[in-house]
Amino acid sequence: MDNRIFDSELKLMELLWERDGKAVTAKELSLLAEERIGWNKNTTYTIVKKLVEKGYVERLEPGFVCRALISREAVQQRETNGLLNRLFGGSRKALFSALLEDETLSEGELKALREMIDNR
Repeated sequence: MDNRIFDSELKLMELLWERDGKAVTAKELSLLAEERIGWNKNTTYTIVKKLVEKGYVERLEPGFVCRALISREAVQQRETNGLLNRLFGGSRKALFSALLEDETLSEGELKALREMIDNR
């Protein structure tokens, strides 16, 4: 599974992750996506199909039941590594430096970052 996950796919994965590993029918998922995201059934089914092809979602029969095959944390790690490699040449120092240069970081956030480094 080395396919990048796109924003629309991530929105659907969030709905699946809320289920804590429990399967959900595509119909239930489409109703939830309509309510929360404003998507129609065809959009939801198309994105489910893409996620199945990428190996992020399992489609079970009967009933077109869906279940996430990858955790939120695994996607976060993969996307972070992708960002790190694409924008910072794999340098964690460069990424961290970019975060620290962001003047919108609060003192609390800076303190939490310091603590993370100290506890590493």
